[in-house]
Amino acid sequence: MVGGGGVGGGLLENANPLIYQRSGERPVTAGEEDEQVPDSIDAREIFDLIRSINDPEHPLTLEELNVVEQVRVQVSDPESTVAVAFTPTIPHCSMATLIGLSIKVKLLRSLPQRFKMDVHITPGTHASEHAVNKQLADKERVAAALENTHLLEVVNQCLSARS
Repeated sequence: MVGGGGVGGGLLENANPLIYQRSGERPVTAGEEDEQVPDSIDAREIFDLIRSINDPEHPLTLEELNVVEQVRVQVSDPESTVAVAFTPTIPHCSMATLIGLSIKVKLLRSLPQRFKMDVHITPGTHASEHAVNKQLADKERVAAALENTHLLEVVNQCLSARS
């Protein structure tokens, strides 16, 4: 580990992560702008919501680190479900729960309440995958985490636009 500072400050676990190219912005269609036409939520819309979340350790987005990809987002608008699998940059990433919590909070703040969300680690990509997924799936733990003012501040930093 080397010194450095991301959102949480402190030491970096992955000092030299691979950086991926951002995908292009999705063009808005006339149908999407028409308020009279029902607009279902799809995987690209969810990806657009989470792609710019800041990594807690690096001055990069989750998309730039390939932590989130559109292919790992599943949506069923009729069933009101969203599933997002995310891949930490290293198998022992201690920030995995914070990253998952940031994704979950972004979705909670952005989507209609009818949606049920499943935010989880991509299978086989993290040493503590089961424990992290269990925490992220536990509504009471998530609510308690968001009552912690310091943790909420860190999540909000991950969700804020970088200048």
